[in-house]
Amino acid sequence: MALFIGVDIGGTKVLAAAVSTTGRVLRTAHRTTPGRRVEASLIEDALTEAVEELSTTRRPSAIGIAAAGFVDVQGERVRFAPHLPWRDEGVRARLAERWNAPVVLDNDANCAARAEIAYGAVGHSQYALVVTLGTGIGGAVVIDGAVHRGHNGMAGEFGHMQVVPNGQACECGGIGCWERYCSGNALVRFVQANGGRQDITGPEITEAARAGDPVALAAFAEVGEWLGVGVSNLVEAFDPEIVVIGGGVSAADELLLAPARVALRATLVGAEHRAVPPLVRASLGPEAGAIGAAYLARERFRSAGTRARARRQAARGTDRRP
Repeated sequence: MALFIGVDIGGTKVLAAAVSTTGRVLRTAHRTTPGRRVEASLIEDALTEAVEELSTTRRPSAIGIAAAGFVDVQGERVRFAPHLPWRDEGVRARLAERWNAPVVLDNDANCAARAEIAYGAVGHSQYALVVTLGTGIGGAVVIDGAVHRGHNGMAGEFGHMQVVPNGQACECGGIGCWERYCSGNALVRFVQANGGRQDITGPEITEAARAGDPVALAAFAEVGEWLGVGVSNLVEAFDPEIVVIGGGVSAADELLLAPARVALRATLVGAEHRAVPPLVRASLGPEAGAIGAAYLARERFRSAGTRARARRQAARGTDRRP
């Protein structure tokens, strides 16, 4: 049986998953992302370790990479990654050679959107937005039931829209970006600024909020409000049927989504005169990026196999001609 692996690489962690043809995660491997200010080879070492952990019994048929960065339209290079050291790096070819396997590459939110189309919350919706909240914000645009990548392959980079002129400095080099106010990092900064431990993590904040901690609840109210405000702007631009929220922070579920829905309706112009799209959690949770990367690898592998068989059949037909 063919083995397809998806690898989701974000600012803090690497998740590799062996995925079935129905989108079920069979096995996973986790690594910590080495950091932003390290050699690119260290990032690729972490990816390789995770892939090798899943490949002990058989060689993968194809591997998909979901990268938290700007991937070119050809799916060859990571042009820029705010939370990773990749700068115009030929990631796909380098890893394909290193792993001796077919490799496909796309942005992590695009991969998550493909998974949610095939197996999850987007389903048969023709017009959808997928917003992923983790270290930062990723996004994907679904038009006519397919991921729209744009002219440069970089559509959906919502996290770096400026929402606060002269606001906080962002790791991308910009000022006042949406993800500075609405992300896992924003959640942690809020708690730290209000007396929380300096080493506190997002999952710990979620656990504290569920236990009724007032600072953690206030953090989700703040980040959720910013989520709703940002989504309101996206709804104005794209008029989707549904907005799906994924990424690690989405594990907080209604702690995040309830204040976001209030802010969405309060700030959406003409909300009382239109169908406000439902704001829902991604069905596949934080694993959506890896599942979508494996799905993309499987589809490309099958397409390549179909084309190769067609060429062989055509060649045999030519050989039989008198």
